[in-house]
Amino acid sequence: MEIQEEPLVVIAGAGAFGTALGNALCSNKTITVRLLTIEKEVEEGINNTRINSVYFPNSILRKRLKATADPSILGKAQFLILAIPSAACVHYLEEIRPYLKSDTIIINTAKGFGEGNVIISEYIENHFPNPVAALKGPSFAVELLNYMPTAFTFASHDKATFDAFSALIQGANIQLDFSTDIRGVELLSILKNMYAIILGVIDAHYNSANVRFLVLTKVFKEMSKVLLTFGGKSETMLNFCGYGDFGLTSINDLSRNRTMGLLIGKGFIKDMVSDNIVLEGKRTLNVFYSKIAEEKMGINAIRNFPILLELYKLFNRDYDQRKFVMNVINA
Repeated sequence: MEIQEEPLVVIAGAGAFGTALGNALCSNKTITVRLLTIEKEVEEGINNTRINSVYFPNSILRKRLKATADPSILGKAQFLILAIPSAACVHYLEEIRPYLKSDTIIINTAKGFGEGNVIISEYIENHFPNPVAALKGPSFAVELLNYMPTAFTFASHDKATFDAFSALIQGANIQLDFSTDIRGVELLSILKNMYAIILGVIDAHYNSANVRFLVLTKVFKEMSKVLLTFGGKSETMLNFCGYGDFGLTSINDLSRNRTMGLLIGKGFIKDMVSDNIVLEGKRTLNVFYSKIAEEKMGINAIRNFPILLELYKLFNRDYDQRKFVMNVINA
């Protein structure tokens, strides 16, 4: 009798999120999960001590979670989950192309534009024959690792792809909702970083629940408008990737972009955001400003997005923060 091999899930990236997701998926004892990493210290630590000493030095990982630096493992993978920085995804995909099977399902978890300001899942669809999906939601890696129930939106044009992934999460602390709006899901994962900075700046000036949720509501509406402008669907705002991820990123202090907004608002970063600071929100802002002003509707069209315009002025001009705050509140 032929023995059926366990489905192999390869997670590219053994950083905080890749490690946490891999550990969660190992709840399913019918699959094999491997972290594909270029960090030798991380690989050896996970395999020898069950500790990712770089990202989670105080946490013991599941026995079944292993790491490798050998990309040839992709030749056996049914699923490839991208858990690397968004700016590195395009180059990485081209690098591993020789190892990939054409039927491996590629799932993007990176929240940001790829190299050349492309939407990563669309790049994969246009340059690879593989089935493609996006996995985005309100998820801090440390809480996922600590077995807190965690939600994601799984986006794919083919529900069979969603069903296949759903089978992987049996027993894991993960809940899913589904969308066919891959573009919208990807866009929201990018937009929420940009708008979270605004909530941080506002909260630095007004420690007020009334003001916070006044602005939160206005920002949510403008995000919906941006989403529709760039081809997303309005209902996607109500998925985990929309309302959930935006809320988590905007009002929780574990969020890097919200924290950056707080620091700016308190005056700790005098030059606003240094070019030496990696910040998804600032890069996102400049891309969307350019696309709206130059590609979509002309330079005056940016005024249809007053909150985005205010953040652009704050980042790119000598702009009074008090004026920024009041203009956002009254937008």
